[in-house]
Amino acid sequence: METFGTIILALAIIAFFVYRYRRTWKRHERKAQEVVAQSAIQPQASGAVRPYIDAALCIGCSGCANVCPEGDVIAMMAGRAFVVSEQKCIGHERCVDACPVGAITLVKARPVTDANTPRLTPEYETTLTNLFIIGELGGLPLIKNAVNQGRQCVDTITNRIKTIPPPAPNAYDVVIVGAGPAGISASLRAIENKLRYLTIEKDEVGGTVAKFPRQKVITTPPLEFPLFGKLNKTELSKEHLLAVWDMVLNRADFNVCTDSIVEDIRKSEDGIFTLTTPTQQHRARYVVLATGRAGNPKKLGVSGEHLPKVMYRLIDAHQYAGKRILVVGGGDSAVEAAIALAQQPGNQVTVSYRKKIFTRIKERNAKRLREYVGAGRLKVLFDSRPVKFERDSVIIDVGGTLHRLPNHFVWIFAGGTPPVDFLRKIGVGFVTQHSVDSQSL
Repeated sequence: METFGTIILALAIIAFFVYRYRRTWKRHERKAQEVVAQSAIQPQASGAVRPYIDAALCIGCSGCANVCPEGDVIAMMAGRAFVVSEQKCIGHERCVDACPVGAITLVKARPVTDANTPRLTPEYETTLTNLFIIGELGGLPLIKNAVNQGRQCVDTITNRIKTIPPPAPNAYDVVIVGAGPAGISASLRAIENKLRYLTIEKDEVGGTVAKFPRQKVITTPPLEFPLFGKLNKTELSKEHLLAVWDMVLNRADFNVCTDSIVEDIRKSEDGIFTLTTPTQQHRARYVVLATGRAGNPKKLGVSGEHLPKVMYRLIDAHQYAGKRILVVGGGDSAVEAAIALAQQPGNQVTVSYRKKIFTRIKERNAKRLREYVGAGRLKVLFDSRPVKFERDSVIIDVGGTLHRLPNHFVWIFAGGTPPVDFLRKIGVGFVTQHSVDSQSL
């Protein structure tokens, strides 16, 4: 009888834990479904990729969650992996490599199609036949995407050239506008495919990478550049990539015109494009725009913003020591700049962010920021905005109360103005409704 009672008690305990486990599982599953459904209708922060986990294959090893550089894209719930912050995924692909059973694939989310998104074909062609847009300007950031698109786009152009005789001997096969990762990849592919090409860059070769702070580490899947092969490192410093750019520049067949702005692009009846710069015109059968989306930095419209101490780009934090510094912004660029400046001796760094919490920074940046704040190396003012910049101070509104902060320098990271007006002027069509389409990479 005692044995029977023991068995009944054991079964009751087992039933209780099974009941609790099933309740927990269903709660986590509902939570995961809600997160996935919500992120499916929200604009993706990267606008590029997201992981898809096949629940029937997942064995719950947690390898994918542990290896993700962003920290919280994938989480383990009730013994299974779930995508909980897909908007933070920027396509490192490490989760795919870490999964021992092949349960994870990356799917490409087409850019959120709003009034400022160019309408592109799967070959990156705009509504203007033979004019292409690649890289971040088309809505897909991440260096890997830019490099791959540059290569693929020029291959498309090369295949068309093979079937259509050149209509004009005095026109380039292709003019590439922009010499960042996308433009460099396209240029190298043009050399490899023996096309007559020209690359035009308004600043310096390297694009956004050249503007990164010194020693900034870039996390990326392996990159494969035409003519140079694969860079297998998954973490590259700005200087490493710029060394690659230098090798490109030293090629005798790298045909680039720097410090030149394309002011207009017109297509004539014979299908030839004319690109106008301040000093000359260039004719081309095909045009590839790889200019990025940053455009000109956004300004706050605050009194005193014209002062020399107000800047929009930090190249070398080592130049600043013993200064009182205000960093305005809530993205990764602002946080990384604030941390770099806080590392310099004697600096007193304050971050001003208009929202109550950081909502769009990488987990590793959030962790470092917490460490620096906890150690008293920098200060964060949420729900704040500068209202006036003065020679030796900043007046800032914090939660409705004005404060005057002693100040030597201000950095503003409010994003940039994408070249939407320029694209509309040259005749590029834009999407007309909001939609998100996904497809397997």
